[in-house]
Amino acid sequence: MSELTEPREEAAKLDAADELAGKREHFVLEDEKGERVVYLDGNSLGALPRTVPARVAEVVEHEWGRLRIRSWTESGWWTAPERVGDRIAPLVGAAPGQIVVGDSTSVNVLKAVVAAIRMARKDNPARTDLLVDETTFPTDGYIAASAARLTGAAIRALPADGIPGSVGPRTAAVLVNHVDYRTGELHDLPGITAAVHEAGAYAVWDLCHSAGALPVGLDEHGVDLAVGCTYKYLNGGPGAPAYLYVRRDLQSRFDSPLPGWNSHADPFGMSPEYEPAEGAARGRVGTPDILSMLALEEALTVWDGVDIAAVREKSLALTDFFLRCVEAHVPAGRVESVTPAEHARRGSQVALRCADAGEVMEELIRRGVVGDFRRPDVLRFGFTPLYTSFADVEHAARVLGEVLTERAA
Repeated sequence: MSELTEPREEAAKLDAADELAGKREHFVLEDEKGERVVYLDGNSLGALPRTVPARVAEVVEHEWGRLRIRSWTESGWWTAPERVGDRIAPLVGAAPGQIVVGDSTSVNVLKAVVAAIRMARKDNPARTDLLVDETTFPTDGYIAASAARLTGAAIRALPADGIPGSVGPRTAAVLVNHVDYRTGELHDLPGITAAVHEAGAYAVWDLCHSAGALPVGLDEHGVDLAVGCTYKYLNGGPGAPAYLYVRRDLQSRFDSPLPGWNSHADPFGMSPEYEPAEGAARGRVGTPDILSMLALEEALTVWDGVDIAAVREKSLALTDFFLRCVEAHVPAGRVESVTPAEHARRGSQVALRCADAGEVMEELIRRGVVGDFRRPDVLRFGFTPLYTSFADVEHAARVLGEVLTERAA
């Protein structure tokens, strides 16, 4: 048996034992020619669940086309933001009634951070500091800076693992990405949240790169507010609406910087004075994007019967196997993993530093292995447990080895 055939045989054994393997058939994974593609970019845009096109056609042709305005009540459009939020809730460890879907992640970050600072200021006017992890997704940083200007807070960026030792009596709120979008590092949500609470501040978490890939435990760990997108591991489609989590006991205190008619206690009363709705609905702003919202709702049906713990187990197995395959197939010294090896610190992606990463990724995509490139020198490979197979992983590493070997010749 040659060294290069061993990973293929291991992949076959792992796929045969995979309890999530049956979910793969629920997704469109072929290219425009109907040919096999190894899709490892679900951490940027999830694959299309097969039932979504028919559902969208039904919404367009019947609910909009025939029922028109009646669909706000008869088709349940009005209650969709909370209903879809309740479908997401189990995937992030939240009880029903705490998540509302709508707007973008950026808009929800602004709502959450400003609301957190406002709550902290009401607790103690001396709380003036907003802490942000220094490797945050850029938009989170931009929005946090704007939130600081709006509230008069002082913003400070620091390493995520330095936050527990930096929070104190002046800290109002902390914004942290659960998984680093570049490296795939998983930050310590339970530990950081506990430290923030001990200091009397509020924790806001961005779950864009963790929801649908690993257990989050929002309720279990007492997270105050959280936001996330739905077009990555949740497969909601490009531009799918984001979501906002507000812990139940904080909902009556949630003071949104974007009060809109949709979050009014009496939205059709058209009162000149704003009175916020009860519960998660006060996180709404304007009219929801119904076509994207209902496409997302249908996409979430692929999660029926799925145990998020099994998803995490497979995610770690996939990333472990990929790293072994890279070691077997890729010329020594050609790439370096910047993703933590420890399971407790790893999300559901592997990031490889490679000097000519941009050109390498272009060639991988030409050969049917789709990942992505982050400047200046990082190859990112995202592993979506519902549809990524171990055979995909082995094939991707083998093609990567071929590309790098040819470029060195």
